Amino acid sequence: MSRICELSGKKPMSGNNVPKSNQKTKRWFYPNLQKKRFYIPETDEWITLKVSTSTLRTINKKGIFQYLKDLSK
Repeated sequence: MSRICELSGKKPMSGNNVPKSNQKTKRWFYPNLQKKRFYIPETDEWITLKVSTSTLRTINKKGIFQYLKDLSK
């Protein structure tokens, strides 16, 4: 299963570990993904999505139906 947010599209970024000796080695920064069930009262159904926590905060603010509607624009 890939580590990509199903709504925002966030995915892993690459970067470097940098110690005091400044000898850089490659590493990955993964998004904080959570598996979450959402209820959409307008369509009367449950959906399960793997979303990042920043997306969860936006969904809590706007609501899932409004967030999905904004994505389709």
